Amino acid sequence: MREIIFDTETTGLDNKADRIIEIGGVELENMFPTGRSIHIYINSGGQPIHPDAQAVHGITAEFLADKPLFADVAQEIVDFFDGAKFVAHNANFDMGFVNAEFARLGIPAVDPARVVDTLAIARRRHPMGPNSLDALCRRYGIDNSHRTRHGALLDAELLADVYIEMNGGRQAALGLVAQHDANPANEVIEVEMVSFGQRPEPLPERITEAEIAAHAKLVARMGDKALWRKFA
Repeated sequence: MREIIFDTETTGLDNKADRIIEIGGVELENMFPTGRSIHIYINSGGQPIHPDAQAVHGITAEFLADKPLFADVAQEIVDFFDGAKFVAHNANFDMGFVNAEFARLGIPAVDPARVVDTLAIARRRHPMGPNSLDALCRRYGIDNSHRTRHGALLDAELLADVYIEMNGGRQAALGLVAQHDANPANEVIEVEMVSFGQRPEPLPERITEAEIAAHAKLVARMGDKALWRKFA
């Protein structure tokens, strides 16, 4: 299964008026990084960058002055994501901007079935939180000390590590890849069951006589209707 773990930086919070000014993504195949990535800075087309947004990502209008417009890189983005799932942290935010940019160019919106929200996954796994990207990096022991500001590619790389860990970790990912490579056609594999018969000698008891006696006294104090009496 091919997935693109991605992030966007924007001029503000309103996808109807604000614009994407950076997009970064890394490719996973069967939960394993392939080494392929996408990273593009995008001219906002005259839309000013809100000071609060700039304080988060540090991208200035001067820096973006010579960067391409979204229309100039849209096909590159579409091609990179083609056939893959869109995986993002708080995906509603990022997909709202991606679909708004696509709509301006007449590109169909992304099918919601192709979208995976890692924040929703984290909230199910860790309902007591916190579940920000930084908090999840700490939870899973992922080094994010170099993340002094938000950046689309850096955040995507960290999120990819978090996503892999939330799905069983790198050992599970390696197992999936090995299984996929060993059986590329998904053919049926017959497994021979082997029986070794009964043990010649039973295993020794793991419960001591003193523990058995103590348990019997505990059950006796519970009364005649105690559930444990059915197993005595």
